[in-house]
Amino acid sequence: MRAGPASAALACAGSVLGWAAARGAVARIERNPDPYPRHLLAADLEGEKVVIERPDGTRLRATSAGQGPPVAVAHGYAAGSREWNIVHDELIGRGYRVIAFDQRGHGRSTLGSDGIGSAQMAADYAALVEHFDVRDGVLVRHSMGGFVASRAVLDHQELAARLSGLVLFATWAGRLSDESPQNWLQIPLLRSVVLQGVTLSRTGGILFGAAGCGKRPSPAMISVFVERLNQHMKHHGALVPIVRAFVREDHYPRLAEISVPTVAKVGDADGTTPPVHSRRLAAAVPNAQLINVRDAGHVLNWEAGAKLVEVIESWFFRNHPERRGPRRIIRTK
Repeated sequence: MRAGPASAALACAGSVLGWAAARGAVARIERNPDPYPRHLLAADLEGEKVVIERPDGTRLRATSAGQGPPVAVAHGYAAGSREWNIVHDELIGRGYRVIAFDQRGHGRSTLGSDGIGSAQMAADYAALVEHFDVRDGVLVRHSMGGFVASRAVLDHQELAARLSGLVLFATWAGRLSDESPQNWLQIPLLRSVVLQGVTLSRTGGILFGAAGCGKRPSPAMISVFVERLNQHMKHHGALVPIVRAFVREDHYPRLAEISVPTVAKVGDADGTTPPVHSRRLAAAVPNAQLINVRDAGHVLNWEAGAKLVEVIESWFFRNHPERRGPRRIIRTK
């Protein structure tokens, strides 16, 4: 049945009102303060540049900087090692060695013949810490990085043996869409070309970026996040196998096997990886600690970088009480 003039008019009016509401929301977001200026959020990591060759031809681009106890970090989906820039400089200033890398099919790293999946990426983690001879280190994993890490420490005991702590933040161990209405929309978008159309528009990009932030989305954070997402989609594409794994795989039943002291950290306003996942992680991993960050969203490494550094320091203080933490030096200019 064809819509009559009245129905068409109502649909048109609804579209106009929806667009006006979206523009109003964008205007409010753009008035929010920026904890960090855009040039700091967009900065690359400084340090020794290394390429790690994997058996399938994948080339992992890594950076090592600083002296002291090792902290190895891994980024989320469609991001890269630069998402750690604020935390990276803070940890180096406090006397740590920070090892960061672009995961396969992300950033400057390539994708070899084995493709992308949690098994291949977990093996990359083991190869990374072996390459840099990490001992008594802390493994810090964000979002996709944490999803892969839970499998990595289970499948690669040689990796677990090199660690004194595991920090899993804004992450999950499978079945990502469980109790997450936002992901019923986001996951299909990540698997399709539609996402690029959404994020390439100013209004769509800001609203999509804000969905990953907490109660007060930072315009600068959104700008850098969306810019990198679009760069990733242009150069690497959707990487559908790992996105599909987020939803279909389930590592929760094995988490009780993890012997590495673990912290699960999450923002209570995270719609991408809702706190229910971190609660499940903390409940399943023996003696794990759960930390909630008030009003923070999914990009905790920027939204709550200082709190993340405090968690990392606590592990080293616990194992090395002779260490003293220098003053807080997170940059804001």
